[in-house]
Amino acid sequence: MSLALLIAAPLLALERACYVWIARAPRSFSRWCARPAVARLGEPIDVVRALFLTFKVLQSAVFAGWCLAHGDFPTVSESGVAVAVGAVLVAVGQTLSALVFYRLGRVAVFFGDRLGYEVAWCEAFPFSVLAHPQYVGSVLTIWGFFLGVRFPHDDWFVLPLLETVYYTLGASLENRTVNTVTDTGETTRAVPAMRTQP
Repeated sequence: MSLALLIAAPLLALERACYVWIARAPRSFSRWCARPAVARLGEPIDVVRALFLTFKVLQSAVFAGWCLAHGDFPTVSESGVAVAVGAVLVAVGQTLSALVFYRLGRVAVFFGDRLGYEVAWCEAFPFSVLAHPQYVGSVLTIWGFFLGVRFPHDDWFVLPLLETVYYTLGASLENRTVNTVTDTGETTRAVPAMRTQP
């Protein structure tokens, strides 16, 4: 296992672990958000948004670092077909992600259902076709990026494959039914998983 992978794997896992925490233990997350240093960011929804942006910067830095560790960056694949297919994957992936924000809105995208907001279930496209269109969009974008900049090098598929595993596990763990618990520890109701993951 390369040093680059030993560094990249835990850094990329942070985002998925954080979202599983928010989805599975929203009361714990809300209590953390009430701490003075965190509360400056706003309501828990605002904190999730700040985390989302931070994780996207971290993810981009890890990807750039990976490319630097394995060759020149920025660079483009020598294969015109790889660049074209990569561009299509990125375009489709970003379109899916944008549609999720459009369909759900800021509150629902950032775990509003788990954090106490009334959020309606969305069945419009892309949710009519995919259970996790934003996650599918993210994974397609990642594969497209690495196809376009690292193919045919031996490492081109490593981080996309790792991220595919992380996003798949994250979606599975986030979607399990969770219990909303009162401050006294009493279970008040079961909350089914919603289509609101960032």
